[in-house]
Amino acid sequence: MAYVITSRCAGFKDGACREVCPCDCIYDAGEQFVINPDDCIDCGACVTACPVEAIFADIDLPAEHSAALHFNRAFFES
Repeated sequence: MAYVITSRCAGFKDGACREVCPCDCIYDAGEQFVINPDDCIDCGACVTACPVEAIFADIDLPAEHSAALHFNRAFFES
């Protein structure tokens, strides 16, 4: 399991999630942040730090944010 940042982050990018991430797996992808699924240790610290509730566990990702999973993974595959 890894965490995924959804489009709720787009244009907001508070950065609190990056500050609390113990493994530095959150990256700036321009309009929003993304989480490297290979480096995420599933601690959940970013979830509680996010002021716009944009971060979900990949297995709990709401259907309306399914594109976020692909966006996050694609960022690291390029």
